[in-house]
Amino acid sequence: MSINEALEINGKLPSVADALSVGGQVTLIGLIIVFSVLIILMCVLVIMRVIFTKNDKKPEIVKAEPAAEETAVQEEDDEELIAVLTAAVAASLNTSTYNLRIKSFKRVGNNAPAWNKAGLNETINSRF
Repeated sequence: MSINEALEINGKLPSVADALSVGGQVTLIGLIIVFSVLIILMCVLVIMRVIFTKNDKKPEIVKAEPAAEETAVQEEDDEELIAVLTAAVAASLNTSTYNLRIKSFKRVGNNAPAWNKAGLNETINSRF
């Protein structure tokens, strides 16, 4: 049996338009199936997020305490820190500290894993 004999429908070969229309229908059905499964997966994930996330939003009780002494000590530390930051930025940019003015700074927590800290320390120590 040849290919032409296998493709014959009622003793005739299908036209190009018929073949393209069947191909288009198969493609459309495939796309509908794929996107419907994706939508179902998205809905399942949203439902799982709603079910398994904890919504414990209890208001925290904040006690008012005098912080006058802490503020004075913190201002001195901030001035020192700004001086150190200014010097570090000036050294890295090869410029004078008179050309720089640090307006604000933000402390960033060190939440890096141990292997990241070790790699950072190794890189810093290899440069000096």
